[in-house]
Amino acid sequence: MVALIVIAVVVVFALVVAARTIRVIPQARAGVVERLGRYSRTLEPGLTIVTPFIDRVKPLVDLREQVVNFAPQSVITEDNVVVGIETVLYFTITDPRSATYEIANPLQAIEQLTVTTLRNVIGGLSLEATLTARENVNTELRVVLDEATGKWGIRINRVEIKSVDPPADIRTAMEKQMRAERDRRAAILTAEGEKQAQILTAEGEQQAAVLTAEGARQAAILRAEGEAKAIDTVFKAIHAGKPSRELLSYEYLQMLPQLAEGDSNKVFVIPSEFAEAFGGIGEALARGAGRDKPE
Repeated sequence: MVALIVIAVVVVFALVVAARTIRVIPQARAGVVERLGRYSRTLEPGLTIVTPFIDRVKPLVDLREQVVNFAPQSVITEDNVVVGIETVLYFTITDPRSATYEIANPLQAIEQLTVTTLRNVIGGLSLEATLTARENVNTELRVVLDEATGKWGIRINRVEIKSVDPPADIRTAMEKQMRAERDRRAAILTAEGEKQAQILTAEGEQQAAVLTAEGARQAAILRAEGEAKAIDTVFKAIHAGKPSRELLSYEYLQMLPQLAEGDSNKVFVIPSEFAEAFGGIGEALARGAGRDKPE
């Protein structure tokens, strides 16, 4: 019985020794080993062996990029406006030994350093610059923080201003200003649109008038050309037919009713040409009567 107890104790002791001797470090982790209370080495990911009861492995250090969101901080701008600024910080531990022994509480130290740096940077900017120049503020914060945390084995990858909250009265004034600016731009765009519409309408009317005048001109030209051709055709036809004086007199008389047409013709004047026409007709009738008498 005693022998079984001794064997059991030996087995348990061997298991404990083996557990304290063989350590497996996961990927993206690092282990700091202390030998008799002093720094000995840093364990890399993989299987490693340490001396039990002499070496002690401190809690593993996470080497992945970490994100920490800091609560909003009240900061006074250059134009004496108190704003609440919320920041987000991305950092990576690059030296596990320095992160373990150079700083007691890295996150608290980074937060306080961020607040101090943020107040120094924002204190030199106006509210408008703070709202519009976030990228410059982020860059300046990252440079200052990275320089200060370098000795702690921590690299600041990025600092982002998550939100900037001015006081309620300032927000109301800014909203009114933005609304007035939008109304002004809308009025300008409306006026510009009306102006362009009037210009296009005037140009359209001008082009329509030009086209109408051009059409009337072309119609007049074509009408005149047609009348000229008609007159020329009639003139040639008359000369080709060699009309007698009596025929011309008769045609002259045929035009007489057309000259009398119209309500405004109160007085009718017979030109001398009509007298000659009557005379010609009379002579023609006399000659015709003479031919008709029997011999």
